Amino acid sequence: MSVRRVLAVAGAALIGGFQLAVPAVAHASVQLEPVGAYTMTAGRLWSLVGAGVGLVGVVVGGLALARSTGRIGSGSGRRRAFVALAAGLISAVVGGMVVAAAEGGPGTGYGIVGGVVAVVVGLIGMALGGLVLARSRRTG
Repeated sequence: MSVRRVLAVAGAALIGGFQLAVPAVAHASVQLEPVGAYTMTAGRLWSLVGAGVGLVGVVVGGLALARSTGRIGSGSGRRRAFVALAAGLISAVVGGMVVAAAEGGPGTGYGIVGGVVAVVVGLIGMALGGLVLARSRRTG
């Protein structure tokens, strides 16, 4: 078989594959029927859990940062920094998994908006914890 024939067959197969794949992609891109605004779905629940853990990480990281600058009590706040780092990491991972598993956009009940919020809040918590650790190493 010549190279031209192989390229022609491969091109035809590629075009035929796209022709068969287009209806499947069009069907998948149609959004599912939206659920109610107050309906608690599994995706929304996991995104709320991730955002809540991230919020705990931000609060603990903020308290550790205030402690490391000497505003609240004494000590370096390293334990709180590690808690903020861990909570932020958990929040970012859970939020990322929710976003990755979502099959629809906002309003479909997959929790994609809450997942994005969980990722952002988790990253903020991790940044605060890292800042406290950097300050405690510098002063220690």
